[in-house]
Amino acid sequence: MKPLRRGYWCECWTEDLTEQCGPALLASFNAYSAPQADRWVAVTLRTISPALDADASDEAWEWLYDGRIETRRALLRAEPCTVSVAHAKTRITWTIRPVLFLPLTHRHSTDLPPCSVEFRPQPRNI
Repeated sequence: MKPLRRGYWCECWTEDLTEQCGPALLASFNAYSAPQADRWVAVTLRTISPALDADASDEAWEWLYDGRIETRRALLRAEPCTVSVAHAKTRITWTIRPVLFLPLTHRHSTDLPPCSVEFRPQPRNI
């Protein structure tokens, strides 16, 4: 049996601040080290910062220069972290949580149960 693997579950959420609906998951990422987890946020912030308004861009660069160090330290202490910027009417939030990844069985050499071939995705009504 494979051992559990420590890592970080990273998510990016967006929320329209003018609507009554809640946040929407935009992306997720499994990282296997604290540097990999905070780098995912850093690369994203650097990529989108030119498109952000001045205040949001300042928030992004403040985290990149100062907040990122504290985020990395918190992750190394196995503490969850959140990074947010508000652009116009949208809040973008990245969350990073320490997790234990469960090993999954490799399916190439295993016979799947008969029900696995019976599954048919249902068409979506759009």
